[in-house]
Amino acid sequence: MDYQTFQPHPDLASLISCYWTLEIPADNDPQRQRIVPDGCIEMAFILGDDIKRYTIGDTFILQPRAMVLGQTIEPFYIEPTGYVNTFAVRFYPYGFSNFVTEPIKNLANKETPIALLFEEQIAKDLEQKIIKAKDVKERIEIIEIFLIDKLNDTSTIDNIVRTTIDTLISTKGNTSIRTILKNDPSKRRQLERKFMKQIGISPKQLGKVIRLQTALKMLLNKDEESLTHIAYESKYYDQAHFIKDFKEFTGTNPKEFLGNENMALSSLFYK
Repeated sequence: MDYQTFQPHPDLASLISCYWTLEIPADNDPQRQRIVPDGCIEMAFILGDDIKRYTIGDTFILQPRAMVLGQTIEPFYIEPTGYVNTFAVRFYPYGFSNFVTEPIKNLANKETPIALLFEEQIAKDLEQKIIKAKDVKERIEIIEIFLIDKLNDTSTIDNIVRTTIDTLISTKGNTSIRTILKNDPSKRRQLERKFMKQIGISPKQLGKVIRLQTALKMLLNKDEESLTHIAYESKYYDQAHFIKDFKEFTGTNPKEFLGNENMALSSLFYK
């Protein structure tokens, strides 16, 4: 696997975490890869062969070749049909809503073709430019021109949502929504509505995903062997609470996660 990340232009750095590319040679015996939630929204362009996304059991769809993957709250499996070559934009949780009028909650737990989110001809032109670009640098320039242009046409994210997400990220998901809102119930209801519209999941769910990210990185980087210590450092109540959340978002327990060939891709992303 050849996975690389690239930093965005400063004008987009508050909205985009990174650009990334992934290349994997074709394999006669491809393995399904379990993808776990990371709290972000991705715009991806499939430049290689098609990729299957399993829905139930052995039932699958082919992912759109130019798509947005919304917030996910449970793991899912993908499998390449041949050569993998993907270019993608990873948005911060609040980032993508700045570029579209579609409620972000409508994008959750699925892939949406970009032609359904932007004017069809504009989407087609963008896809063709990305396909024909000679290298990653040119693809980044193309997507940044497109996104900066879209920014000029849409309003920025509501401050209450941005503040909440910034706090969750800076505290690794360990600040309660009640604390962020200073225990104001009226703001809580408003925040819940805005999150579902602009982020696609609830503030509580996002906080859980961000906290799990911290634990996953410790687990994968072998910063600490003890699950009890990882749970403590990640601010879980106890090891049982950590394992419960881990299984909810990854579909397996921490010990089974390590060394599982179906987790190779997710492990690569989290490292």
